[in-house]
Amino acid sequence: MAKIRELCLFLLLAFSIARVSEARSEIGVYELKRGNFSVKLTNYGAIVVSVFLPDRNGKLDDVVLGFDSIEDYKNDTAYFGAIVGRVANRINGAQFILNGKKYKLVPNDGNNTLHGGPKGFSDVVWQVENYDTDTHITFTYNSTNGEEGFPGDLRVSVTYLLIDTNKLSVIMKATPLSKATPVNLASHTYWNLAGHSSGDVFSHQVQLLADKITPVDKELIPTGDILSVEGTPYDFLHIHEVKTKFHELPNGYDINYVLKYERDGHFHKAAVVYESKSGRKMELWTNQPGLQFYTSNMLGPVKGKGGVTYNNYGAICLETQGFPDAVNHPHFPSQIVKPGESYEHVVVYRFTTE
Repeated sequence: MAKIRELCLFLLLAFSIARVSEARSEIGVYELKRGNFSVKLTNYGAIVVSVFLPDRNGKLDDVVLGFDSIEDYKNDTAYFGAIVGRVANRINGAQFILNGKKYKLVPNDGNNTLHGGPKGFSDVVWQVENYDTDTHITFTYNSTNGEEGFPGDLRVSVTYLLIDTNKLSVIMKATPLSKATPVNLASHTYWNLAGHSSGDVFSHQVQLLADKITPVDKELIPTGDILSVEGTPYDFLHIHEVKTKFHELPNGYDINYVLKYERDGHFHKAAVVYESKSGRKMELWTNQPGLQFYTSNMLGPVKGKGGVTYNNYGAICLETQGFPDAVNHPHFPSQIVKPGESYEHVVVYRFTTE
């Protein structure tokens, strides 16, 4: 009888653990709210679903592009609002050498790997570690050795944190558990400060606090050069409209900027965006050395929230990051993190009106 009772208790405990695990793995949508500033997120891909902000007259609008359903996010190819990784951006030839060993990744952008591969962090279900609607939510994910070809087990977390009544912080952390591995996480949110359904962003005014770029080849792979933006369409050191020199580029902006910062890991201002009709202004700070400025050149047409059709140039992405393809360019800032070390990437967005 005692053995039967012990067996029943064991089965009950196992069932309870399974139910808790199942609940923690369920896909949900969570809201952070403070006053009239609110952010909705999902643990599928750790995605930013919406950001509602007032304009200069107090009218609220959602200023990020996205979808109405999780199923749409599962079929998304634009990475709307997602945390991308294990390595954001492109890796040339879907391979790299680390400690004398060649690692072959899963290509998903021609012969190259983009944003971690066909099933990167944007396409997995994260666990909800803790959640307080007034302050923050933390998602966690355990990436296993060999996932998409990357070495070692990796513990990953992202915290979305409201600060005061007008700031959103995104804190991305990663800890290798077994092997050295490249880590380069990024938040791939599509911003349109006039409202997600308002059309192109050509009239948005942008300042990028960066005086150099890492130019790319026809496959958008860095050549390894680091060039000055002076006298080029890439110069956004002084704020001006996106459209000012847009015609000088064949396809729009999709380039990594080398941010002006004092030292590696130093927290610094990276960008300012202003939209004159609404009066909304967004300032961005980070501790990362690079920023991918992307004008949604390959976006549309795609049906988004409320049945709105998003077209090319309907948003801007400001993806703070390490340099693209750094694993194949030793003179770029290293993205290799070893067991016993940790990776931390912080972004802060400050929203105001003028």
